[in-house]
Amino acid sequence: MTSTTSPADTDQIREAVRERYARAAGEVNAAQDAAASCCDPTAGADPCCDDKVVTIDDVRWGLHKYDDADRAALPDAAALASLGCGNPTAVADLNPGETVLDLGSGGGIDVFLSARRVGPTGMVYGLDMTDEMLELARRNQVEAGVDNVEFLKGFMEEVPLPDSSVDVIISNCVVNLSADKSLVFAEAIRVLRPGGRLGISDVVADDDLTLEQRADRGDFAGCIAGALSFSEYRNGLAAAGFENISVEATHDVADGMHGAIIKARRPT
Repeated sequence: MTSTTSPADTDQIREAVRERYARAAGEVNAAQDAAASCCDPTAGADPCCDDKVVTIDDVRWGLHKYDDADRAALPDAAALASLGCGNPTAVADLNPGETVLDLGSGGGIDVFLSARRVGPTGMVYGLDMTDEMLELARRNQVEAGVDNVEFLKGFMEEVPLPDSSVDVIISNCVVNLSADKSLVFAEAIRVLRPGGRLGISDVVADDDLTLEQRADRGDFAGCIAGALSFSEYRNGLAAAGFENISVEATHDVADGMHGAIIKARRPT
C-alpha cells in the first residue's frame, strides 16, 4: 500500500486535523475553567451552578464504549476530550509491567486507563501532534495523579521512540487521520518489540466504497474520508510485516462505514 498524497496535501490534511483537535481541546479547557470558577465564592460564583452541565459541540461515537467505572475514575476533561470511535484498552489485553504507546492520545483517556492496567511497573506513552491536546492531557495527568505516563509531541508517521521499545500499541480512531498509513504501519512495527501487538479502534470502509464515496460521507478531519477499507487495512498491515491480522466491525458510523477493532502482531 503506497501513499497517493503529495507533501502539500499531507501538510494540508495535518493542518485541518490539528485545527479540529486544537479547537476541541480549547473547548474542553474553557469548559473546565468555567466549571471550576462557577462555584468559587471568591469569584462571585452562582451558588446554583451545581446543576450546570459541561458539554462541548462535537461527535463522540465511542465514549459509550467505556464502562461507567472506568469513566468515573478519570478526570472529567479526559472523557470530554474523547473523540474516538471505540475503546482500544478493552481489547488490547494489557498486562502488568508492559510498555504501551497510544497513537493520537488526545486528552489522555486511553493513556490513563492503560496506566492502571499495566500498573506501577509498566509505562504508557501518549503521542499527539497538537499542543493544545498535550496541554490538556498533562493537566489531566496532574488531576488523575498518574506517574507511569509520559506525553510526547510528534507524528505517528515519525514516532519519537527507539526501535523495539514498546510491547503494545493502541489508538482510538486516529490512524484514519494520517495521509500516509503505510508510514504509520512501518513505524508501528519498528517500535514494537518482537512479539509485540497492535490493538486499535478505527473507522473502516466497506471494500466496495471508492475514495470519492468515502469523501462524500464526511471529511478527512472528521474521521471518514481518510478511512481504509477492510482489505486495504489488512493488506497494509501485512505489507509492513504484521501477522495474525484481524479487522472486525463493531458498529456503524455512516453508510458503509464502521467502527472496527484491528489487531495484529509483530513476528517473534
